[in-house]
Amino acid sequence: MATESPTAPSTIGTGMPVEIGKVERELKKLWEQGGEAMSRASLVNLAVYSEAEGSLARNTQLVSAITEDHACRALVIAVEPAAPDDHVEAWIAAHCHVSRAGSKQICSEQISFALSGSLAKLLPNIVFSHLDSDLPLYLWWQGELQDPLDSQLWRWVDRLIYDSQVWSDFEAQMRLVEQAKESASERMVLCDLNWTRLVQFRLALAQFFDPPAGQEQLANISRVEIAHAPGHRSTALLLAGWFAAQLGWTLLEAADEATLGFADCAGESARVVLDETDGEPISRCSVFCGSTQFVVTHQTGADLLEVTALTDGTLRMHQLMPAGHNDTVALMREELSRGGPHRVYVRAMSAVRQLL
Repeated sequence: MATESPTAPSTIGTGMPVEIGKVERELKKLWEQGGEAMSRASLVNLAVYSEAEGSLARNTQLVSAITEDHACRALVIAVEPAAPDDHVEAWIAAHCHVSRAGSKQICSEQISFALSGSLAKLLPNIVFSHLDSDLPLYLWWQGELQDPLDSQLWRWVDRLIYDSQVWSDFEAQMRLVEQAKESASERMVLCDLNWTRLVQFRLALAQFFDPPAGQEQLANISRVEIAHAPGHRSTALLLAGWFAAQLGWTLLEAADEATLGFADCAGESARVVLDETDGEPISRCSVFCGSTQFVVTHQTGADLLEVTALTDGTLRMHQLMPAGHNDTVALMREELSRGGPHRVYVRAMSAVRQLL
């Protein structure tokens, strides 16, 4: 159950307006008015950047849902760099959720900023001056990055979250991401929500090859078929890249938009076939190993994946496994639950980068 801060207006899309220089002072007052019934919690700084119209209210709703499971200090930043007038506004709010014990509200702070015109350049200063102590900074950059990037910003970022599925030019955007990573002295972790979409599919596919008998089949993979929704070809390519990265395949050719040719470590050919069809971002993946076929299927709207194995067309295994969800809150919750450097993502993306 979520509640609003005791001093905020009825809509959580705006919060309580404050002067830009009095943000911390007003936050302190907010917590004092909340008393012992409210307990402030924060594990990370989560900065959310967007240039989309109406993003402030929309991202406030997203942050409210995300903080049910991931306490943070959220900095929600809406920017209009092309606006004719220079303007800056700030708001504060608290997203409170009743604890499991039911006796206290656990609350996450949100500080919102609207920057327009040349004041968009204040972004680094806005972020740095409102970070919560020494907690890590996760920057969720919505939409496409713009050149030039301010190198000052990236030195503070621990994890950069983005969704390559919405990029119109993957190569140009990835060059900007790599430029940002270089500014961060290479310590910044790349977190692609397009990769996060594949978590449950990758787990389901990997478990086929966990037993010794399954591991023997890895060298026999000759063909992979991936069904993806319109607009999610890049998601399917990342899944193909995962196979290539984990199995040591080298991309040889893209015969057409739907057929990719690889060579395995022994020089044998392997093909990946992409099929665009309505449904989930990835609705089906079939792996062919000689007479054995491994299949993972995600029916539209289903909470579970159907996982099957067939030999010579005879079903020999069928089970259900959790399926991921494609909504933004679910993807962010999944991503925020995962740590580590995401090295496999980098290798998978690199394996098919020229096709993305």
